[in-house]
Amino acid sequence: MESSPQGGRVHSALERLQQRAAVEREPIIKGRLRRMVGLTLEAVGCQAPLGGRCTIELEDGSTAEAEVVGFKDESLFLMPVGEIHGVTQGAHVVPGSKQFQIPVSDALLGRVVDGAGNPIDGKGAIDAYEYRSLNGKRVNPLNRAIIHEPLDVGIRAINSLLTVGKGQRIGLFAGSGVGKSVLLGMMTQLTAADVVVVGLIGERGREVQEFIQKILGEEGMRRAVVVATPADDSPLMRMHGAMLTHTIAEYFRDQGKDVLMLMDSLTRFAMAQREIGLSVGEPPATKGYPPSVFAKLPKLVERAGMGGEKGGSITAFYTVLVEGGDHDEPISDAARGILDGHIVLSRDIAASGRYPAIDIESSVSRVMNDIISPEHQQLAQHFRQIYGRYTQNEDLISVGAYQRGSDPRIDEAIRYYPLMNQYLHQNRGEAADINGSITQLVQVFQNQQDGS
Repeated sequence: MESSPQGGRVHSALERLQQRAAVEREPIIKGRLRRMVGLTLEAVGCQAPLGGRCTIELEDGSTAEAEVVGFKDESLFLMPVGEIHGVTQGAHVVPGSKQFQIPVSDALLGRVVDGAGNPIDGKGAIDAYEYRSLNGKRVNPLNRAIIHEPLDVGIRAINSLLTVGKGQRIGLFAGSGVGKSVLLGMMTQLTAADVVVVGLIGERGREVQEFIQKILGEEGMRRAVVVATPADDSPLMRMHGAMLTHTIAEYFRDQGKDVLMLMDSLTRFAMAQREIGLSVGEPPATKGYPPSVFAKLPKLVERAGMGGEKGGSITAFYTVLVEGGDHDEPISDAARGILDGHIVLSRDIAASGRYPAIDIESSVSRVMNDIISPEHQQLAQHFRQIYGRYTQNEDLISVGAYQRGSDPRIDEAIRYYPLMNQYLHQNRGEAADINGSITQLVQVFQNQQDGS
């Protein structure tokens, strides 16, 4: 009996299933460890895909998990996922056939997980009904919606003078001790976004606990998910923590929700990749950073932004460490080129007691003019001009070298500056929505005119 074309297709599908089942019944070929150099394990005698997981049989009978991070000739280069003790030369390596996937669901809200998606908050297991790859799925740039609507982040200076759009990606450039974590915590509590996803990558363990309890707080955790991979985690886990932060944000974006994603920090993600790249023999290219770092940064950042047909958005804030005030070091320079704007936190402003210590002159939002009204644009530009005029002449003014009446524009800046400085200051827990921020901005100029 002749089979129909449809029957032929069914027969072909059955054959493929039978072949796959036969492959799965084949005995797994175990490899062995040849050597361990630094954090890298070299295995021979087995095969596994890049990003696949392998199990290493340890001396005491237990096992450890490692991920394939490279290969050369007949050797696989593995990086331990967690702590590994008792590994010996010649230990058996059992290869896996699939890349690692993370369970995601709405039950993640209010929870704290590690880089592998395991809960670390002591609240029990997380029910999940969907599994996603850490690498995410690339969105066709032509399918992304255009950024057209502002997102209220609850910070007066940002809402009015550095307005952020839904789907925008912003760099938060700051050193240590200038209020970076407090600013992130305020945004998690005050933002109008539907969901907040926080990635604490490479932070000190003490800071993770403090951020969750003191800065984020119980109210902030209700609609938030925290991914924590502290500094003592392996570089692979720190990288996975950053990737998992994006995977969770993508899950909620695909539901049509507006997500505010805060990742602290992009620099430590780059440092983790540098450790991995150098361990597998990649040559350092720019100040100790191998080329793979600069290839992975845009891949990670491009996962944020507007969604496709399902709608939703991921508005991302990435902190970039600029210790010593070096804004031209490789990671800072690369970040500015791939982000949609940057906000600079100044140590001098923080030392003066004004928080958040945002340097208005050095900060910019590249989509602001496309999402605000002409009146708002004119008002913000006028504020920046007067504020900048004062800071440029601040040394002359502070030492008394400037004589009133010499320049009407500087006289104007001197009159407005106290009100401007007061406007930019915002206490922790003080809410400032977009409309209220603009109204107060108008009042800065009206109050001075009424008092003059």
